[in-house]
Amino acid sequence: MGTFRPHTFHIPVMGLCYTIDSPIKVARFGISSVISIIEDQLIEDIREYYSNKENEKFVAIPVTEPDSRAKRITAYMNFINRIVARQMEKLKAESFSPETDLTKYFEMLPNGSSLGNEYESMLQESEPSQKQNLQTQLKNKLVAGSIDVNIMSKVDKNNYSENGDMLPPEFSDAIAALRGFANSDLNASVVFSAGYNPRLYAAIENHPDFFPDENGNLKKRVILKVSDFRSALIQGKILAKKGVWISEFRIESGLNCGGHAFATEGLLLGPILEEFKLKKEDIIKELFTLCQQTLTEKGKPGLSDSPEMRITVQGGIGTAAENQFLMDYYHLDGTGWGSPFLLVPEATTVDSVTLNELATAKQEDFYLSHASPLGIRFNNFRKSSAHVQMETRIEKNRPGSPCYLKFLSANTEFTDKPICTGSRQYQKAKLEQLEEAGASAREMEKVVEKDCLCHGLSASALLSYDIPVPHKLGAVTICPGPNLAYFSGVHSLKEMVDHIYGRISLLNSLRRPNLFVNEAVLYVDYLKGELAESLGEMTKKKSQYLESFKNNLQSGLDYYGRLIPELKLESEHYLAQMREDISRLEKALKAILIPEPVAV
Repeated sequence: MGTFRPHTFHIPVMGLCYTIDSPIKVARFGISSVISIIEDQLIEDIREYYSNKENEKFVAIPVTEPDSRAKRITAYMNFINRIVARQMEKLKAESFSPETDLTKYFEMLPNGSSLGNEYESMLQESEPSQKQNLQTQLKNKLVAGSIDVNIMSKVDKNNYSENGDMLPPEFSDAIAALRGFANSDLNASVVFSAGYNPRLYAAIENHPDFFPDENGNLKKRVILKVSDFRSALIQGKILAKKGVWISEFRIESGLNCGGHAFATEGLLLGPILEEFKLKKEDIIKELFTLCQQTLTEKGKPGLSDSPEMRITVQGGIGTAAENQFLMDYYHLDGTGWGSPFLLVPEATTVDSVTLNELATAKQEDFYLSHASPLGIRFNNFRKSSAHVQMETRIEKNRPGSPCYLKFLSANTEFTDKPICTGSRQYQKAKLEQLEEAGASAREMEKVVEKDCLCHGLSASALLSYDIPVPHKLGAVTICPGPNLAYFSGVHSLKEMVDHIYGRISLLNSLRRPNLFVNEAVLYVDYLKGELAESLGEMTKKKSQYLESFKNNLQSGLDYYGRLIPELKLESEHYLAQMREDISRLEKALKAILIPEPVAV
């Protein structure tokens, strides 16, 4: 059986710091959100900040303490859990008068929800004692939003002792982060993103909370962020064979999302959702059978007969009509709204300078970059102080950043111990190598585009709360999805929730095509970019990839043409524009010619 959720949307993880304290801000309203647990020093700083606010004694966990990374994460998770529990008790003590959080809780509920209907009945009740009874019943049904965490599976460098010896694998970044979450008091989920990590998935087996109790319930759950059905099935089977149930597949648009962008092979979101819709019961049955078999073999209690497996989607959703269509047509269990919440200080943490830049940004300020040292495309913001800093460093012939946190250190091209490709050390060595080889200007540009994300994606929260910025690296990196171009200004939490449920509209005056069209535009542009990068060195493998990419895009556009009549919440004018948008995309796609491989 599924857990009751007051809202049909969640706030996904954003950067390292933008949702670092979102549960403290929104969980008491029944809204679920996701915290990044990559950067443990940031976590420690935020715990200290809120400890002072909450009049709790702060006991620091120094980095020199054994297993400090896991312990810091556990301490922060337990701390947030306590804060939210206190907030819920306070909420229950409030009256149903205007301006209280209790009233706000119920007024933000989705239109037509059962709890919302009960609230409306209470408001209409005139008999005092009956009204009081209804109020008591409503308070007993208050549920906090989930305090979930995110681990990027590939951010998992090995760590070293003070004398330079490599520590055992259980002290790697991702596995220590998992342990920190698993040892916490939370009844919540960990979201695994950025693909498959064998040793991380194996480490789940060390934590009993991920396995059913005697009643078949899970205290800790696994959510997989995936970009297509095949990936979901493969990773789901890997974990099911370990006895680990997937409580949710969180489908994310390949390109129309914030942060790292994992472009599929031209597979568009609509067809991907269609496949999940058609095969949901099959994947539940297959993974349930595998999971129960493994649990029996291990002598562990089995799952309940109908464990929850949710299918949700996120990336580029911008209107209530889109949100409702996705839920209804694809039979989804929820949606994720990320980037628009960057304009909501009641939900996320963005420093005032960056917030103002986002609130007044233009469409061209959002772009897909090569800034990530992971070698994965990265949604970026031209007006961020980190982007300005990067350009200044290049102009001064001092590209790259000092590297202290080293979370993305994975390159051993010039060193025995891995270093980060965004570091000054790497870029200096690489540029010298390319210069000797007579490399092109574009190859040089690719090197210096890599930026420091560890400090950049953490700085905004430190600046917001006047916490000292380490090493004076206060330039802010922010990674909104391109969908944020259609929102302007700074908004309250209630305003954004009302927008999601169609009670108001927060869209700016920029014409906004359908979310499927917006994603398809990004994919066509991506294909053009990949083709331009490959000219002169087109291999057979690359040529086949681009041809497959183009064919999948065409299939997706054909699918959208057939889907238009199903968009019953949209106007005829809207549907006519969507047909025109798809026609233009088909013409643009047809004009893209994939050349034959270059003979070697």
